[in-house]
Parts: sequence; structure tokens; C-alpha cells
Amino acid sequence: MTDLFIRPLTRGDVDDVIAIQAAIIRRQPGQNWVMMLQDHTHHDYALSFVAQKDGQTVGFLVGEVKIGPFGQEHCGWLEMVGVSPKIMGQGVGQALAERFFEDLAERGIGDVFTSVQWHSGDMLAFFKALGFDRSNYINLQKQIR
Repeated sequence: MTDLFIRPLTRGDVDDVIAIQAAIIRRQPGQNWVMMLQDHTHHDYALSFVAQKDGQTVGFLVGEVKIGPFGQEHCGWLEMVGVSPKIMGQGVGQALAERFFEDLAERGIGDVFTSVQWHSGDMLAFFKALGFDRSNYINLQKQIR
């Protein structure tokens, strides 16, 4: 997608990103999600981006640099990627991920992790197309409620 502009996420992008997320999940994101997004506009660990086409925000990627996970000094963590449902499948998510990978590489970070629900075939296919594969780690969960 040649007319796509990728840039770092700013506080001014929050409402547009919330609107995209709401369109994807078909409801308003919760307050904790919104606070997480706002945190990614100004923390040093955050490495998040928006994609714009014709002046409109059409996608986002929320990522960060983690220090010390999995016995590593540092790694990248791709927390979420979202694209306006109107233009999904047109390369926006791929362009956002490539920008994320480039910025990680510039920081000397070579490993990137993410997590996907087993039943999310479309997201599994998306990440597989980006070169992700199973890692040596297994996500574990414990419910404490």
C-alpha cells in the first residue's frame, strides 16, 4: 500500500484508535484498555504506531520493549494490531508490523514475541505470514477469581 503513512502513536491518536478497536470488536473497549493505550503514547518502553491513509487513521499497532523476559536481556512484544474493517486485507497490518520490526532492529533487538488465541485462525495466518512461528515458551494461565 504505497499511499500509507506509518508514524508513532501519539496522545492525539487515541480516539481514532479506540474507534478502530470498537469497529473490530463491535463494542466500546473497556476503560482499562483505553488506559493501556494512553500509556503507550508516552512511556519509554512503548513502541506503538498508527497507519494513516488519505489523512485518516486506518490502523494501529501496540508494541513494547520488554526487559529481562524469558531469560533474555530484552525483546520486542507485539501486543496487538488492529486495522479498520473497511480495509482489512490490504497490507496495513503488514506495513505496521514491518515498521515495528525495523524500529526493534535499530535498537539491537532481534527477538519478537506475541500471543494469539488458538481459535483465531485469521490472526494466526496473519502472524505466520509475518514470519512468526511457535516459540520455545508456552503461555500459561491461572484464574484467581
